[in-house]
Order: sequence, then C-alpha cells, then structure tokens
Amino acid sequence: MAKHKRRGERIVFANGCFDVLHAGHTRYLESARVEGDLLVVGVNADSSVGNLKGAGRPVLDEKARALLVAALRCVDYVVVFPEATVEALLEELRPDVHAKGTDYTVETVPERATAKRLGIRVAIVGDPKDHSTRALFDSIRKAPHE
Repeated sequence: MAKHKRRGERIVFANGCFDVLHAGHTRYLESARVEGDLLVVGVNADSSVGNLKGAGRPVLDEKARALLVAALRCVDYVVVFPEATVEALLEELRPDVHAKGTDYTVETVPERATAKRLGIRVAIVGDPKDHSTRALFDSIRKAPHE
C-alpha cells in the first residue's frame, strides 16, 4: 500500500463474506472501485462467517471465496481477516475510502468511528440490497428437482 500511496493513488477498501458470489456482490465491488484508483477487498475468514451467518456457513471456504473475489476485474488486492469488523485492517491499510454496501448508511457502518478518526471517507456503494446469498439458497431449494 505504501508504494501506491507514494504514487498518490487513492485506495478504496471494501469487505464482506462473499459466500457464493452473486450479482449484488459484483455490483458492490465495481461501485467501490469507482471511488478510487485501486480496490482492496477484505474477505471474512471461515470462523467469522460462521459467527455472522449461522450454522452451515460458509458454503465455500475462505480460500475459494478469496480466489473468486480476486478474479474480478475491479479487484486489485484481497486479504482474509478473522475479526468481526475491519477496524484493525483500516488501521493497518489506511485507505482513503471505506466502501460499504447499501444495506448500511454512513451512520450504521460498524467502523465509522475508526474511519473518522483516521480521516477515511465512508462511501455507501452498490445497488439496492434486493438480493442476498440467503435468497439465492431459498430459490435453489424451491427449484424443481429432477
């Protein structure tokens, strides 16, 4: 990150579980990338996904989820993190922008105090949250089976 900062590049940080990548995830990350010159994505470790999403999650392990996110054209770097929030990563990476999806407001971002203290702008990005991995699973369950 230091090399990019020395070049004057604006670093954007986004994060999520990305358990079964879907269109909403890609729209979120593409919108985040527009906020700066490069995009770093934090992917929740398996242990934190289980705590956040419940039993049976994640469906894909952290290595697979990180690989899928890294394969997106808009993503420059991926880091897997075990904590419940990304405060420690914000402290370490010091991005210019912390991008969160539209299921948040600037006031409800868990790391908002840390971002404010570090001078990191919070941006709410992506399309309306009308899709989710849970909804995708429900659709699969309801589909006729042959």
